[in-house]
Amino acid sequence: MQRLFSTFPSSWPGAGLLLLRLAAGVPLIIRGISEIQGAPQLVSLMLAGAAIAGGGFLLFGLWTPFAAAAEVFVELWSVFSRTAHHESSILLAALAASLVMLGPGAWSIDARLFGRRRIDI
Repeated sequence: MQRLFSTFPSSWPGAGLLLLRLAAGVPLIIRGISEIQGAPQLVSLMLAGAAIAGGGFLLFGLWTPFAAAAEVFVELWSVFSRTAHHESSILLAALAASLVMLGPGAWSIDARLFGRRRIDI
């Protein structure tokens, strides 16, 4: 992770990234749960499981670039496989793509695991 992102911003930029992660993760979890409760087909169950797992990873900021890339895949899949609600799927795909490029921020598990350490001697 440290090779992907040179810094994990804190303060207002970190709060903005936390808000972006919440805005991308919560709808993904809700959509995954509604897919499970709907018509249980194998492909939809696999996408629902990926949506719930990716949304959970985004909420906590764990493996954020990979979870956001999975969300981009799920949202684009729903755009091309369904006939309704393209606007929300495109918006969530854009949010996830921005998280892939920006990173998780300081208030995430990624920052605790992979962030820069300061060693005082």
